[in-house]
Amino acid sequence: MRLGVLGGRAVAVSGDRAADIASVSRGHLPADPMALLEDWSRVRDQVAGLPADAYGLQVDPEALQAPVPRPRQVFAVALNYPPHAAEAGYTPPDEPLVFTKFPTCVTGPSTTVALPRGKVDWEVELVAVIGRETYKVSEDRAWEAVAGLTVGQDLSERVSQLRGRPAQFGLGKSFPGFGPTGPVLVTPDEFDDPDDLEITGLLNGETVQHDRTGSMVFPVPDLIARLSAVLPLLPGDLVFTGTPAGVGNRMNPPRYLTEGDELVSRIQGVGEIRQHFTAAHP
Repeated sequence: MRLGVLGGRAVAVSGDRAADIASVSRGHLPADPMALLEDWSRVRDQVAGLPADAYGLQVDPEALQAPVPRPRQVFAVALNYPPHAAEAGYTPPDEPLVFTKFPTCVTGPSTTVALPRGKVDWEVELVAVIGRETYKVSEDRAWEAVAGLTVGQDLSERVSQLRGRPAQFGLGKSFPGFGPTGPVLVTPDEFDDPDDLEITGLLNGETVQHDRTGSMVFPVPDLIARLSAVLPLLPGDLVFTGTPAGVGNRMNPPRYLTEGDELVSRIQGVGEIRQHFTAAHP
């Protein structure tokens, strides 16, 4: 099942067609995607069971919005792919290195981002969306807490991210538009193996990042178990699971996003998101 948002309303997506969930259910299911996720355990099967003739809307990919528009918590994980840890000069961590992106940075799949001052970098990531309140879940049950997977970009302004000793990450990763997600949320049952998906980042058509999510040091269920051991995860929470090698600040010479660049982030079985960049603010 693939879930999207059009005009602020939750839709089920099949190919280039969509079903407005609230309309076709005659109001029995909510239009607000956050309300849908809040009650996901109950309504999931009803959404999956919509008849084929319910898909009466034509989907314009440019019109799709963030599948989770108002998450309460946004977690992110550093150095979760060994080649990325190596390019950054580190060994893979023994424990997940967790930071947060502030929720106001979350946007949809097709956006234009105004570059702030500094050095803005790219990080394509698989994003797990929590589908029920989850606290102290075991790793072998953790996939049951996931509503679905989507594509994300952990855009990062490296000057403010790395300023200070020790550095703090949150502000440098939370400028407006720095959390694009989409194009849809895909439920785990749609994948042959949700733990091993091809992940690719392209800058102006050039592949700059490429790996498989099976390379992650801490896979999705491990991350969810570890996070939920500390605090409750809430419906609609986002977990950015880390980026592969190929980020700009580790290139020689370093490379950063500039006006006119196009960034495409793609994950097998989910789809792609696309960002364009305008000149830095004065």
